[in-house]
Amino acid sequence: MVEWTRAEKRTFLRQRVEARLAALLLENQEYTDALTLLTDLIKEVRRLDDKLLLVDIDLLESKLHFSLRNLPKAKASLTAARTAANAIYVPPAQQGTIDIQSGILHAEEKDYKTAYSYFFEAFEAFSALEDPKAIFSLKYMLLCKIMVNQADDVAGIISSKAGLKYLGPDVDAMKAVADAYSKRSLKYFETALRDYKSQLEEDPIVHRHLSSLYDTLLEQNLCRLIEPYARVEIAHIAEMIELPVDHVEKKLSQMILDKKFAGTLDQGAGCLIIFEDPKTEAIFPATLETISNVGKVVDSLYMRSAKIMA
Repeated sequence: MVEWTRAEKRTFLRQRVEARLAALLLENQEYTDALTLLTDLIKEVRRLDDKLLLVDIDLLESKLHFSLRNLPKAKASLTAARTAANAIYVPPAQQGTIDIQSGILHAEEKDYKTAYSYFFEAFEAFSALEDPKAIFSLKYMLLCKIMVNQADDVAGIISSKAGLKYLGPDVDAMKAVADAYSKRSLKYFETALRDYKSQLEEDPIVHRHLSSLYDTLLEQNLCRLIEPYARVEIAHIAEMIELPVDHVEKKLSQMILDKKFAGTLDQGAGCLIIFEDPKTEAIFPATLETISNVGKVVDSLYMRSAKIMA
């Protein structure tokens, strides 16, 4: 098709066909080919100043760089898309796509409140058009609420007039995660991940943030369980938290290395030994400050004596 448009010298048609081809390559995770195609296409479209197509291509480039985990370039491409969009009338569906990409990038930077506002704008746009993308916007809105420790708000959003239209497996999956997070239950969390695997783990955006949430929840639960002990069997902790022993041991080792608590693993005895947090004497900082001030006085006196001697 591309070769035919080249032979017929149909430039505008060829550009749109190449943009569509790049989108298909992105869906098939052929990132290198998609990036090569887009790099040449962007230069050509900018020369022709086709703003509407430029918005599509810049947005596509932003998604591509995000997939390659290059966040600065993804943000730069999104800014270029917004700049081009401000100069023309952008259809609501395209504006919704820009908003959802903005939300994804803000969520990646852990700015979930701003991400929520973008997802909400996208949800309203797609919902008015009855676009299937509305369900993804709603799903990401619920995710943001969970990530900012407002899981109790999820039920309210789902039961709202706008939320009731989209009841289904995706919404049920996020509700199950919110319930597990509210109860601080890893067992319920893992059950939700297992029961709604296609809605949670197969969505790369949701999966990335839920992995982070799971680690945080696991750390909080482990810290709470080991708090009363100075020495405790790893098997006992695993039994209380209802997780495999090797999984718990690996996580405890990681937490010790990350200095989440002071301790060591006695693998021979299968025990965790927790040390008391070393208390810093209040006199030490004051002594260091006094020495620092004395040093400044000596330096000042030296400078004065040097001027007198001169």
